[in-house]
Amino acid sequence: MKSSLSKFILAVCILFGCTLSAQIIKTKTPARAKGQQDVLRLAAPAIPTVRVAFIGLGMRGPGAVERMTHIPGVEIVALCDMLEKNTQSANEILTKQGLPKAQEFFGDENAWRKVTALPNVDLVYVATDWLHHAVIGVQAMKDGKHVAIEVPGALTMKEIWELIDTSEKTRKHCMQLENCVYDFFELTTLNMAQQGLFGEILHAEGSYIHGLQPFWGEYWNNWRMDYNIKHRGDVYATHGMGPACQALNIHRGDKMNFLVSMDTKAVGNPAYIKEKSGQEIKDFRNGDHTMTMIRTENGKTIQIQHDVTSPRPYSRMYQLSGTKGFANKYPLEGYALDGKELGDDVKPNHEKLSAHSFVPEEVKKALMTKYKHPIVKGIEEQAKKVGGHGGMDFIMDYRLIYCLQKGLPLDMDVYDLAEWSCLGPLTEISLDHNSSPVEIPDFTRGGWNKLKKLEFSE
Repeated sequence: MKSSLSKFILAVCILFGCTLSAQIIKTKTPARAKGQQDVLRLAAPAIPTVRVAFIGLGMRGPGAVERMTHIPGVEIVALCDMLEKNTQSANEILTKQGLPKAQEFFGDENAWRKVTALPNVDLVYVATDWLHHAVIGVQAMKDGKHVAIEVPGALTMKEIWELIDTSEKTRKHCMQLENCVYDFFELTTLNMAQQGLFGEILHAEGSYIHGLQPFWGEYWNNWRMDYNIKHRGDVYATHGMGPACQALNIHRGDKMNFLVSMDTKAVGNPAYIKEKSGQEIKDFRNGDHTMTMIRTENGKTIQIQHDVTSPRPYSRMYQLSGTKGFANKYPLEGYALDGKELGDDVKPNHEKLSAHSFVPEEVKKALMTKYKHPIVKGIEEQAKKVGGHGGMDFIMDYRLIYCLQKGLPLDMDVYDLAEWSCLGPLTEISLDHNSSPVEIPDFTRGGWNKLKKLEFSE
């Protein structure tokens, strides 16, 4: 009976030209505690010499330790990992640079608690497996420390709200270590966008397309594959989300309202597991390819993709589409601008498809020189020399320390962490409900329109 009624209603709607809108799945936004305030543009007291403790020294941690040795005004005072050999290796990085050894903590899963409680630490730098990111971040802030957390900063909505509330209560910085927003192309393109070169940005795209099969065995205790076995959705969205959200001024004049996600079936990773171990996993949760669409309050859209299985070339996509111009990073870097921006000598020709193309290479180079982001000037050469994904990792660490030393707001706040990390749990909800739209909370709880654009402190 219900099925017949539904079909009748649908037929009537089609007949009269009306549409059935899918009901958005609501998400809970906990009330802000009395007396608690947002941390928009939070500026903490200046710390001329930043004392840093590193927790997690497996894949990403050692590189961060090495980069920090090149930043003036940094003291590395503590190193923590499950394995003693990892803390010893990290200390060797310090001694090779002529720096004093840091205190070592290792041996069990609770060793990190001793680190966050240390009285001589200003910043806790978290580069553990994903499952420990949020819990360490929350405790570090409760223990009076600023915290920087590798991506994704949190895995569940509960963890996200705990990080937000703890940052607001303690007035401590909680920054996600999203390096891709510091890529030279992304920074330059953001500067172009903020100066109006592309007109009004209406659509942005990002992704994490990176075949990880050659690297799965490098993850301690197989934690990353295990997470993909148990969870469905875009579990690693922040590399694509960060640059896209910055260009659209998310929680700085706009906010994300809802998302819809779709995925393929799981083929590649279950086949990899069977080939390597003989184990057949029939209930592997995460599909080979996930795509998510987001709509904002101001009528903008974002597309995010995730694929860590296929042999596709590495790509973060990164595209900005505006009313006057377009930017693209993968597979080719380029800019396309309307005729008014290029000059009157550019004549449109709808029959010549090649006319709808990127500006010439010399024009692109001139644009990138003209619009080089201010925070890059003065440290670009050092960043390329020190390295870390071409230098963007060093810029990320340098900016974090610079802002802490000067008592300035950080480039990324806890709401960025929340917005970029929430795709993990929210896409899982959408997928488990036949790709239903899911509400994206206003993590600022009403403050999303207080600021009018993203600002980098100088």
